[in-house]
Amino acid sequence: MAITTNSKRRKANRTPILVVENNADHWLIIRSALAQCFPEVEPIWMNHGTQTLSYLDKCSSDSNRLPRLILLEPYLPSQEDGWALLKSIKAHPQYQHIPIITLSHSQEYKDIVKSYSFSVAAYITKPTVYHKWLSCFYTLRRYWWELAILPAPAVV
Repeated sequence: MAITTNSKRRKANRTPILVVENNADHWLIIRSALAQCFPEVEPIWMNHGTQTLSYLDKCSSDSNRLPRLILLEPYLPSQEDGWALLKSIKAHPQYQHIPIITLSHSQEYKDIVKSYSFSVAAYITKPTVYHKWLSCFYTLRRYWWELAILPAPAVV
């Protein structure tokens, strides 16, 4: 019984990262890569905009539950849904400080420019093979967990 309690305690102390991805196969790859590269992180999966905003609203009463980082695929499945979600998050006073990294299959210049117009922290094209996913997430870890200083969760 103590093992279960310790396991729950470890899970409760993990830092949430929100992954907004409508492709279940990509979610499985991302979750696996995060588990290897960010073992202290609790990845939270949302697969569409409405679900994401509801999740953030539920977390807003406890700023420690808010994600410290958001990985967002703007095609949810339509691009309009992703841009609307990004706009909503960046307009909200309690969520706008959360760094958002666009993690997309698109290499289109217009998508990159539009993402940055919404003040994303970075735009990354999804890797095509697993070892490149790991390399990408180790680099993310090095920058976002070891070098950059993330803002403390906002209390509104």
